[in-house]
Amino acid sequence: MRTARFTLDPAFTVGDVDPRLFGSFVEHLGRCVYTGIHEPGHPTADEQGLRTDVLELVRELGVTAIRYPGGNFVSGYKWEDSVGPVEDRPRRLDLAWRTTESNRFGLSEYIAFLRKIGPQAEPMMAVNLGTRGVAEAIELQEYANHPGGTALSDRRVEHGDKEPFGIRLWCLGNEMDGPWQTGHKTAEEYGRIAAETARAMRQIDKDVELVACGSSGQGMETFAEWEAKVLAETYDLVDYISLHAYYEEHDGDRDSFLASAVDMESFIENVVATCDHVGARLKSKKKINLSFDEWNVWYMSRTGAEVAALDWPQAPRLLEDVYTVTDAVVFGSLLIALLRHADRVKVACLAQLVNVIAPIMTEPGGAAWRQTTFYPFAQTSRYGRGEVLDVRVDSPTYDTERHGTADLLHATAVRAADGTVTVFAVNRGRTESLPLEVALHGLSLTRVAEHSVLSDADPDARNTAAEPERVAPHAGAGTVLTPDGTLKASLEPLSWNVIRLA
Repeated sequence: MRTARFTLDPAFTVGDVDPRLFGSFVEHLGRCVYTGIHEPGHPTADEQGLRTDVLELVRELGVTAIRYPGGNFVSGYKWEDSVGPVEDRPRRLDLAWRTTESNRFGLSEYIAFLRKIGPQAEPMMAVNLGTRGVAEAIELQEYANHPGGTALSDRRVEHGDKEPFGIRLWCLGNEMDGPWQTGHKTAEEYGRIAAETARAMRQIDKDVELVACGSSGQGMETFAEWEAKVLAETYDLVDYISLHAYYEEHDGDRDSFLASAVDMESFIENVVATCDHVGARLKSKKKINLSFDEWNVWYMSRTGAEVAALDWPQAPRLLEDVYTVTDAVVFGSLLIALLRHADRVKVACLAQLVNVIAPIMTEPGGAAWRQTTFYPFAQTSRYGRGEVLDVRVDSPTYDTERHGTADLLHATAVRAADGTVTVFAVNRGRTESLPLEVALHGLSLTRVAEHSVLSDADPDARNTAAEPERVAPHAGAGTVLTPDGTLKASLEPLSWNVIRLA
């Protein structure tokens, strides 16, 4: 196997990593909320019904901004149903997922959950622009954020939350380009309501940060045209435009699946180009940044039949994908893609947090455990803080049906404030180790502190309730930093690698 190479030099950088890049997503879908993060009566439940075993794993995972309450769910959401005494909250049909919502977990419980995770956990609230509009959005904002002295803020105080929730980051609807969305709109229709909602929310607080809905995927027929029309209405009113992307293995085409990040990087770059084109046309110096607020490996092809078979149950088992080592390697590659575009991707939300296509799984009344995808996220959140260095690989390649020719090596590197550097690398090769050499210029690095590897002889190995620790990272062998400043390593076949240089 030919050696893969790249050079690191602090003079050549991409940009600083925004902590919000390590966000996640809690939607009222399946068991994400009920028996996921919230299960009164569970042996570990606290006084608010939150599972403390899950809280511990969420802290270990290292998530920051957590988007809520949807997702498709938000387009039928009445925020008023989710506040006040729990016993008085109404049960509602959720059209998005053909289930019944009890509203036992609502806005106050969401904020309490974030506060118990710790100060790094920030609210990211979506407003309903599908079946509702401007008035309901600003009423929610007043209830959540105004200190007191008005009908809505005083109602929050009466409900037991004296202190405002301090929600700074707001999503203006969800996937409004999608025909599946309740209240689906054309780009012109959505652009107008998003602009009017943004304008009204800024009248309450000029410093809120707002995310406009971009395309639900690069494959949408309206892709790019949607962004252009929406931004023509909202450019001066919003801070971010959203991207959503999910990836799965199709018909046994594992080589294409392993190169999924090629599509993700193309998606990001095309949205940036569209944003900047609109800015140029408007003669604006402002840059619209990106909120990649739904991303993951998701076997979506199974979902339609799952949902269609439902008859309005409460919190059924839905979208509970069990991830393999292969899935984790692809997942890590998607994280690399986000870091490689940290100059413009400022928010990203792994969808979702618990049970539903999630890194954390639970059993009702039972255990919680880490999926294979837990490890790449936790490691990247821990060691991927700082400045992303510009990585341009010289790598052996292979051919894929979906994404053309792809590099076997996918990599990035982050330099922390203390000067340490972490290399994140994936070997997409399925059968052979990949030799790697990294030339280090202008970096005061003297040793390899750690080389962590996630791989397995069985690429379909996974963690389950019966074997919760079947897959975990192990130490890589033979990784060295030579006297002339070259990192040398061998990346195992089909592997996720974290190499920390001190």
